[in-house]
Amino acid sequence: MDNHDKIIIAELTKLLLGGTAHISLQDALRDLKPELRGEKAAHMPYSIWQLVEHIRIAQWDMLQFSKDAEHKSPKWPDDYWPKENAPANESLWAGAITQINSDLDEFIELMEHSNLYEKLPHGDGQNILREALQMADHNAYHIGEIVALRRFFGDWK
Repeated sequence: MDNHDKIIIAELTKLLLGGTAHISLQDALRDLKPELRGEKAAHMPYSIWQLVEHIRIAQWDMLQFSKDAEHKSPKWPDDYWPKENAPANESLWAGAITQINSDLDEFIELMEHSNLYEKLPHGDGQNILREALQMADHNAYHIGEIVALRRFFGDWK
């Protein structure tokens, strides 16, 4: 790996962990009142729980697609969004956050040991660089929605 690749991976890692223009999921969820996890705001189609779970599912799918030629993505959009407004219990909430973090760590490690530009043989032109940018973009968008919901609920600093 040359120095340019190391620089790109370092910048992608920063971006995936919250970047310099966005906040991380951990910051967006810090001190969230548990009773707000399943609340929906007027004219909004989803709760904070549904956004967190959607981030988890989509990020997991991008990770699996990036490393496993046999991976089958969930059915869009039905299997990417939970039906329940709130997690059934604290364990489910904590497990989703844990998986998001561990999948993100695994993807960063994958970047560090992959050719960022080589087309994935099982895709239709995707490469690890594209998947990293898509993951960061997707997560940032939905993390912004979490912050907007918290502001609406009066639960943001």
